[in-house]
Amino acid sequence: MQKIGWVTLALISTTLPAQATELRCGWLHNPTPANWWLTDKDASWTIGAQGGYQAQGMENIPEGLSAEQFVRTNGYYGYGCACLEVVTDSERQRIVRIEGGEALELSVCSTDPDLPAVRR
Repeated sequence: MQKIGWVTLALISTTLPAQATELRCGWLHNPTPANWWLTDKDASWTIGAQGGYQAQGMENIPEGLSAEQFVRTNGYYGYGCACLEVVTDSERQRIVRIEGGEALELSVCSTDPDLPAVRR
């Protein structure tokens, strides 16, 4: 009985879908404390909401958003352009986990015809 349980468990675990990491690039918004989202060509992905949902791996948001490449709209808060390596929940339009990322120049996002204009 014990052997059958382990075999069944092994078969089930090999058939579960793996969460694939995606590279998503676009406007990275942080308008107020703990509120984060990424707007790319497909959607506006929630990364975090103050007092609520927070994606795993927030420490992996790129720190390279320099003063020249970050538009402040509210004190220390604002937006920039970035690519993030993430796992998403497309049904909820959420980023589940951030694996890494890279800050980009604002011009990369502002000249991308597939991205919406940034909301200020």
